Amino acid sequence: MAFDVTKPLLDRIREGLENGRLEAIVEDLKDLHPADIAEVLDQLRPTEASSLYDALDPELAAEALLQLPEDRREEILNTFTGKEIAEEVIDQLDSDDAADVIADLPEEVQEEVLANIEDAGQREEITELLTYDEHSAGGLMAKELVKVNVDGSMRDCVKQLRAHADEIDNVYVIYVIDQHERLMGLVPLKKLLTTSLFKPVKEVYEPDFISIRADEDAEVAAKLMEKYDLVVLPVIDGRGRLLGRITIDDVVDVIREEETEDVQKMAGMEALEDSYMSSSWLEIVKKRVGWLIILFIGESFTATAMSFFEDQIAKAVVLALFVPLIISSGGNTGSQASTLIIRALALGDVNMREWWKVFRREATVGLTLGLVLGIIGFLRVAVWSHFVDIYGDQWLQVGLAVGLSLVGVVLWGNLIGSLFPLVLKRLGRDPAVSSAPFVATVVDVTGLLIYFSIASFFMAGILL
Repeated sequence: MAFDVTKPLLDRIREGLENGRLEAIVEDLKDLHPADIAEVLDQLRPTEASSLYDALDPELAAEALLQLPEDRREEILNTFTGKEIAEEVIDQLDSDDAADVIADLPEEVQEEVLANIEDAGQREEITELLTYDEHSAGGLMAKELVKVNVDGSMRDCVKQLRAHADEIDNVYVIYVIDQHERLMGLVPLKKLLTTSLFKPVKEVYEPDFISIRADEDAEVAAKLMEKYDLVVLPVIDGRGRLLGRITIDDVVDVIREEETEDVQKMAGMEALEDSYMSSSWLEIVKKRVGWLIILFIGESFTATAMSFFEDQIAKAVVLALFVPLIISSGGNTGSQASTLIIRALALGDVNMREWWKVFRREATVGLTLGLVLGIIGFLRVAVWSHFVDIYGDQWLQVGLAVGLSLVGVVLWGNLIGSLFPLVLKRLGRDPAVSSAPFVATVVDVTGLLIYFSIASFFMAGILL
């Protein structure tokens, strides 16, 4: 059943904090999931959250801390010394989570925390994880895992599993290594339960496995786990030695971050480094203003394009009435196509070798959409001409100019929107930057040239 943070609950907690009845509050919260505890802490004022955090069971508190937004987590950690962070937070976390917490701390505090980690092995593991780029598989992995030598027996698997039971929450497989720590294969828990303990590991383990190098991008790890339906992925170095493992919960976070980044870029801005609420107004302005200036300058060329047709517009003012209709149709079509292709690239549904197939498909789609909108545009002029005299005797020429312009602009917008992400991908850039506003701006300017060129042909008698 879903947990909701209600006002009566928050009032009860605040009252308990004021009256010093922390034990009663902790008793009420002890059975909640860490994510629910984090939700409670997030709704309290900073001083209240810190007081409640101090009273919670250390392990539960540390797990809840991971679920908090970065700004709230920082507020709580700022009330601790480096020694307290090491003893009350880091000691309760897996190596990957501990490294993530430490990485967000100021550099001088990081050094103090690491110096106060008593377990030398834990300190070494966390220090190693901090050397990896946070967006790499190495930066995502945890060091805690169960491994057994290929020359051992299934009994050794059980011994290793029991030896590491307290430090690992979820064990999915047992990794098989050789004397040089190279990953040879794995033993699923099902085989451990259904195979004689006296059987050699080399007769049981599965030599076919999917792994990833520590220096590869975290997004690659996410795609591998999605493609092969994995809940855990081993991480190796360049020599094939086992370094750690990535679990599905970490990959979910990566997928969410990547999708958030792509959506923000597609909106015509740079991706925020932190969550929306954790970002300052100045940071949000900085991330948005650059693209807005670029798009503003791009849109200013619309006026430049129209100036080339100033004489035509002066002679047939009716042409200007359809400018918003023409350019918005092309921009909307281009934005749709851009979004479709960017998402297809992200999912691996489209690759660079298929650009010609994309071109042919989108040319057909664009032409079809253009014909549909073109017919509607022509009918709009034809029907309207029976009720108003704005088009005069040239309603047919105006209708044909608008209709065929819509065909051309929509076709062009569709091709630009679909091919531009592929061009960026080919150049090694993020396709998401071919955002809907950017594509729309390009199509706006070029669409005007198409429209007035076609209109000049059909209305030559008036414009000459």
